[in-house]
Amino acid sequence: MIRSAICGVGAALPERVVTNAELEKIVETSDEWIVQRTGIRQRYIAGERDTTVSLGAQAARRALDNAELSIKDIDCIILATSTADHTFPSSATEIQRALGMTLGFAFDIQAVCSGFVFALATADFYLRCKMAKRALVIGSETFSRILNWKDRTTCILFGDGAGAVVLEAIKGKGVIQDRGILASKLRSDGRHIEKLYVDGGPSTTQTTGHLRMEGPEVFKHAVAMITDVVNSCFNIAGIGPEKLDWFIPHQANKRIIDASAHKLGIIDKKVVITIGEHGNTSAASIPLALAVAVKDGRLKKGDLIMLEAMGGGFTWGAVLLRW
Repeated sequence: MIRSAICGVGAALPERVVTNAELEKIVETSDEWIVQRTGIRQRYIAGERDTTVSLGAQAARRALDNAELSIKDIDCIILATSTADHTFPSSATEIQRALGMTLGFAFDIQAVCSGFVFALATADFYLRCKMAKRALVIGSETFSRILNWKDRTTCILFGDGAGAVVLEAIKGKGVIQDRGILASKLRSDGRHIEKLYVDGGPSTTQTTGHLRMEGPEVFKHAVAMITDVVNSCFNIAGIGPEKLDWFIPHQANKRIIDASAHKLGIIDKKVVITIGEHGNTSAASIPLALAVAVKDGRLKKGDLIMLEAMGGGFTWGAVLLRW
């Protein structure tokens, strides 16, 4: 059977680093409070020349280099983002142009913080159905452009950045030892829209709008939703959490990450946490964390990895894969 395996990883971050100390000068907050409540110490903020497309294209180039491939080897680009450069065309097609890709197809996926998981699962379907042999899956965000910098409940949480992977169709035997994606589970529930949303849009206000969030409500639902899809992937694969080598969650809040891992029975040393350095980069957070774990040598060939995320909508999902 066909499996979809990651063969390259890349990341891109803006130059500007904003520490908690700098935010203390903008809103009523403190470094101690932010670290205690979220685990965030700093975040990267896009400069004037940085956009979702420019960061995404940079991450994609690095993923191609890491895979020792060129854009001519790619059949499909799927970009997960909530902060597209334009209402249309899709930012994926703009990245396609930036990379010099003239064949194949490209499109955006909008599932907020769950976007990369949704995009990875979607690319897996295209590869297994033989509509593509290799795909670039990108998560890129410039959330700083939709924040109200006077709202201390949201502006302290988010950062900008991009991460990308090259996904390649390979032959598998249909067993848990196969390399590549082994299971995925996606969910959404529109009843929770008002808990995390942006109060603008072309069809409603004709403005971009600002991010709005009911933090306690999001936290209340997050752990249950995350564990739901992760356990579903375990069940599909016929394994338990003890078989897992690495848990790479969406980097939204360290307390959510810790609570989810504890409920799932995943020990601390198996959890990859980068929120302290990046903040919440929405759809970019998982591929950014992947890139960190690859760079520092934590991920080894054959490792079993669980990715998971939850975002506005609510959307949530998980992907189990072997490195």
